[in-house]
Amino acid sequence: MAIVRRGEGGQMTGRGREWDPFETMRQLLSWDPFQEMVPRVWRGGEERGMAFVPSFDVRETKDAYVFKADLPGFKEQDLDINLTGNRLTISGKREMEKVEDNDRYYCSERMHGSFTRVFTLPEGINADQCQADLKDGVLNIHIPKSPETQPKRIQLGASQTTGEKKVKA
Repeated sequence: MAIVRRGEGGQMTGRGREWDPFETMRQLLSWDPFQEMVPRVWRGGEERGMAFVPSFDVRETKDAYVFKADLPGFKEQDLDINLTGNRLTISGKREMEKVEDNDRYYCSERMHGSFTRVFTLPEGINADQCQADLKDGVLNIHIPKSPETQPKRIQLGASQTTGEKKVKA
């Protein structure tokens, strides 16, 4: 049970502050239960929000796995991409711009820092034929499937002697 006090002018207050239902809803809607899992970025002793963690699109085509991520401002030397067995590791770092003592920031929302993403691929990839490129701030990684794991079409045909269907490979 909450203690509700009436302040001056009849305003309802809880714990000495005026209660704003809209502020309460904003706080509830912006709550992220996983935010504690991502490291925070600090600038000059001040907490700056979440660290830079790029989002990836991962899709499977009939002959490959394709990874795509938006990495604006990254150069090829800022990224490290490794494929060990069936584990793809992508890491990179975006440096913070130099801040002068006399600079005055009115808004600073661009993220910086290092990140590492690890993806486990199914068996049957062709590690020798992997390709990666970074063009216009978009990272594309193409990992082909080995020929043995690609789907093969099996045709049904009528047998000439018995009229039964048989499988042709």
